[in-house]
Amino acid sequence: MTHLSVEMLAADPVEPITSAGHAQLGIAVLAGIAVIVLLITKFKLHAFLALTVGSLALGAFAGAPLDKAIASFTAGLGSTVAGVGVLIALGAILGKLLADSGGADQIVDTILARAGGRAMPWAMVLIASVIGLPLFFEVGIVLLIPVVLMVAKRGNYSLMRIGIPALAGLSVMHGLIPPHPGPLVAIDAVKANLGVTLALGVLVAIPTVVIAGPLFSKVAARWVDVPAPEKMIPQRPSEDLEKRPGFGATVATVLLPVVLMLAKALVDIVVDDPEATVQRVFDVIGSPLIALLAAVIVGMFTLGRAAGFTKDRLSTTVEKSLAPIAGVLMIVGAGGGFKQTLIDVGVGQMILDFSKDWSIPALLLAWLIAVAIRLATGSATVATISAAGLVAPLAADMSTSHTALLVLAIGAGSLFFSHVNDAGFWLVKEYFGLDVGQTIKTWSVMETIISVVAGGLVLLLSLII
Repeated sequence: MTHLSVEMLAADPVEPITSAGHAQLGIAVLAGIAVIVLLITKFKLHAFLALTVGSLALGAFAGAPLDKAIASFTAGLGSTVAGVGVLIALGAILGKLLADSGGADQIVDTILARAGGRAMPWAMVLIASVIGLPLFFEVGIVLLIPVVLMVAKRGNYSLMRIGIPALAGLSVMHGLIPPHPGPLVAIDAVKANLGVTLALGVLVAIPTVVIAGPLFSKVAARWVDVPAPEKMIPQRPSEDLEKRPGFGATVATVLLPVVLMLAKALVDIVVDDPEATVQRVFDVIGSPLIALLAAVIVGMFTLGRAAGFTKDRLSTTVEKSLAPIAGVLMIVGAGGGFKQTLIDVGVGQMILDFSKDWSIPALLLAWLIAVAIRLATGSATVATISAAGLVAPLAADMSTSHTALLVLAIGAGSLFFSHVNDAGFWLVKEYFGLDVGQTIKTWSVMETIISVVAGGLVLLLSLII
C-alpha cells in the first residue's frame, strides 16, 4: 500500500506545473514527441537519451519552470523503475535460465516431435507463446528464429508458413501479456488490476495469435515464397550440459508466475474481502514480485540444477542475464519520466476535458494515441508508456475490467505496423534474408493484423463486461 500511495502522489499533482492553455499544451505535446522521433530516427540517438531530452523539451514548450520539469521527469523515472524494474530483472533471469539450461530447446523438441504437416504452424505458435512469456521480444526472436529456420529447412516448409506463427506468438505476448515491460508500465500508470489484465489479456491474445499466426501465414507464404537462408541456419552447439531439464518441469516453471497471478485475481473476485486471510495470502503470493521471484527460485532447481549447473554457473547465468536489460530498464524508466512530465504539465487533464465533448470511446482513443506514437517512434514500449501517461486520467471513473481493457487497448495500438524505424523490423529482415518490401508484406502486415484484431476484441469485450 505504501508504494501505491507514493505512486498516486507522484501521478496526481494538486495543480499543473504550468499555466499554459490547451492550445499551448497541444503544441508542446506534438513538439516533445517530434523531438523524440527526430532524435531516434534522424540522429540515431539512444531512446533513453531521446526520451530525456524530449521530456525537457515538452516542459519548456509548455512553459514549465525547468527545475519543475526536471523534478517531474526524475520522479516519473524513479516511480516507474520502482514499479517495474525488479520485475524486468526477474523476467530476464528466468529467460536466461530457460535458454542456458536447454529448457527452451526441450520445449521446442518435445512439441516438434509430436507435430508435423499441417499442425506445424500451430506448434510454432504454441512454442513461441510459451517461450515468449518470460522473454523480451528481441531475446525471444534470437532464441526462436534459429529453430524456425531449422524446422523450415528440415521439413521443407515455406519459411513464412513457419516463421509468421512464431513471430505472432512472440509479438502478442510482448504487447498484451504481463510481465512484459510495456503492459506492466501501463498497468502501473492507469492503476489497473494485474490479475484481471492478465486474464483478459490471455482471452484477447488467443484469437489474435490464431488469426495473425497460422491463418495469416497461409497468405504470407503465397505473397513471399522464400526458402530458409542457408547462411543463417545454425548448427546446434554442443553444450557442456550433463542433461536437459524435463519438458513438464520446464513448462510448469515458465507458467508458475502466470498461475499465481491469475489465482490472486480469482480469489479477489470470489472472496472479495480484503481482510480475509485467504485473500491476504493470495495478495502476497500473487503479486508480480513474489510470483516472478518464486519462478526464478524454482527455476534454479528445475532448470539450472536439472541441467547439472554448479552453484558458480548458476551465479554466472544470473549475472549475465542482468547486463543486457540495462538499456531496456533505462528506456522504460525514461518513458515513465516522459509520462510523468505529460501528466504534470496538465496534458492528461486536457485530454480528459476534450474527451468529454467527443463521441469517441476512451478505449478507441487510447488505441489511436498508441498507434500514432508507435508509427512515429518505432518502439512498442515507448508507445505504450507515453499513451498510458496521456490517457491515465480516463481510467479514474472506469470499472476494474474496463481499466484492464484500457491497458490492452494501449498494448494493441503499440504493435501497429512495424516499419523501418523499429529494431524488430531489421531483426526479422536479416534473419529471414528478406528485402524491405518482403518484410513489409509479411512482418509489418502481421503486426498490423495483431493490432487491429486485438483492438477490435478489446472494444467487443467492453460491450460485454
